[in-house]
Amino acid sequence: MGGKPLFALNIACFPSDDLPLEILTEILNGGLDCAKEAGIPILGGHTVRDAEPKYGLVVTGIIEEEKEIKNSQAQAGDVLVLTKPLGTGIISTAIKQGKAPENMINDAINNMSTLNLSSAKSMKGLPISACTDITGFGLLGHLFEICKNSNVSAVIEFNKVPFLEGVFELAQNGVIPGGTKKNLKFVESYIDFDDVLLGYQRLMLADAQTSGGLLISIPSENSKKLIQNLKENKTLSYEVIGQIYKKAEKSIYVQ
Repeated sequence: MGGKPLFALNIACFPSDDLPLEILTEILNGGLDCAKEAGIPILGGHTVRDAEPKYGLVVTGIIEEEKEIKNSQAQAGDVLVLTKPLGTGIISTAIKQGKAPENMINDAINNMSTLNLSSAKSMKGLPISACTDITGFGLLGHLFEICKNSNVSAVIEFNKVPFLEGVFELAQNGVIPGGTKKNLKFVESYIDFDDVLLGYQRLMLADAQTSGGLLISIPSENSKKLIQNLKENKTLSYEVIGQIYKKAEKSIYVQ
């Protein structure tokens, strides 16, 4: 974290024999819109035929070594700030199963298509201890990486973790991605869950995200300034969800 993007290249896989090229055009235009929002050009790229559509950007950027923000330097006394609600994995599964209403789909799309640009701007000039984005390993998986790499433990409060609307009900009804279940299975031996937390709630914290927010570890005395910056920069969401402590028996404690 802490780098400045310079330019990007498109990488696309597309089943041109099965889908009209107009769809590929829309995909590429969507990537271009996001690149423009990030303030960088797309200089070209590569497209290949594939049975399953895939799209991504390869981004080249620069970073000053002293401004690099790692996921390995969290300190006891830090607070944890999460900048996007969770639940895109669960909602994506609901969409596949035909169980997601239009408003839920739109919320998930808005969440995934919102860049972390405002969050990155909000961190500038502040003594950020550690930071990671929340993606495929879910909140628990990525927080475990911070704790393991920093040799600390964390406490998070379930009731302070934001979720997209409707995720609770979907999870209660068993709409859970396979990847989310694997995430929880991988990390659960490193986590102490409060007995009041039910199985579906634990899975919600492990939900595999697409284009999730940032998890920021910052000294508590600087957290109010970070929250103020996030508010002024109109960040999608910002919640203090827990705190970093000295290394304990478990890496993460969920209350």
